[in-house]
Amino acid sequence: MRRLNFTGAAIAIGMMAAPAIAQDWQPDKPINIIVPWAAGGSTDQVTRVVAPLLEEALGTEVVVVNQPGASGSIGTKAALDAPRDGYTWTANAIANNATYAVTGLLEDTTIDDYHIYLHVANVPVVSVNADAPYKDFGELLEAMKGSDVTVGTAGVNSSGGMALAAIKEGAGGELGARMITYDGGNPAVIAAASGEVVATTQLAVEQMEMIRAGRLRGLTVLSDSPLEVEGVDPIPPITNWLPEMHVAKDYFGVFIPMGAPEEVYDTVDRIWEEKIMNAPELQEYANSLGAVFDPSYGDAALERAMPVVIAEACARVDRGEAVIDPSEIGITCPSE
Repeated sequence: MRRLNFTGAAIAIGMMAAPAIAQDWQPDKPINIIVPWAAGGSTDQVTRVVAPLLEEALGTEVVVVNQPGASGSIGTKAALDAPRDGYTWTANAIANNATYAVTGLLEDTTIDDYHIYLHVANVPVVSVNADAPYKDFGELLEAMKGSDVTVGTAGVNSSGGMALAAIKEGAGGELGARMITYDGGNPAVIAAASGEVVATTQLAVEQMEMIRAGRLRGLTVLSDSPLEVEGVDPIPPITNWLPEMHVAKDYFGVFIPMGAPEEVYDTVDRIWEEKIMNAPELQEYANSLGAVFDPSYGDAALERAMPVVIAEACARVDRGEAVIDPSEIGITCPSE
């Protein structure tokens, strides 16, 4: 894959503010960021934390637009189809934007279509309704061999959907658990908390408040180390039950489609470096909800995210979900 010079930014609902950082680009109208998932989910949450910081620096109104559907591909396409003038951005897990073409949800698109910025890495958690009988993940895993366990996710291409697929693959593909899809991570989590579904595999940041409130019980985290968050008992790693399972950090970020004036990216570059890389607001968000504060941009961001991009793209091939080979969009799968 060629060397890329990615940049990006996030925006949200807010008030006009005076610029705090010298810059070349002076936006003269509101900026929209399309979050292709329902309000309250992981992408929506973190975008609304980052947005005010960027809004203050840019000195213009910025607006979050939730446009869910088709595992995030509808809103993502809307961002790509908008005029390339720097005023329409999007946000997502980077593995989604990088692999939509592999699954056929979006044609002729790759991660090269964006300047990217990353802010946090997220981890999926397997949780069950508080009244579910399963004492630990081992018991749930055994029950998932049948078809009685329903799992709420935001769709096949969501973090929760990919987590469930990874668990099935890690367990040898012998699980009969049924996925029930919702318009976003927040509705999927609410469905599990209310008992509409038995479990959810959505991200920790989407579940943590329900876990703290005792409405969900976190049984395992898709990681090789426990998830420790203040006010919650440590959630054990999935490798306690599936020791050979490989897990990669699920990086989230904001993206400006290519084709805008270069000063847009140069300005956001500087803002990201000066405002986001050490933002206490983001650090507090991550620490309180079980995310990893790990901002980056440009080539460093791409390098950091490639393990999850490769893992997700190649897993699609292994599961027979790929419409095109990842090599066609510059992703090389490990040799068998």
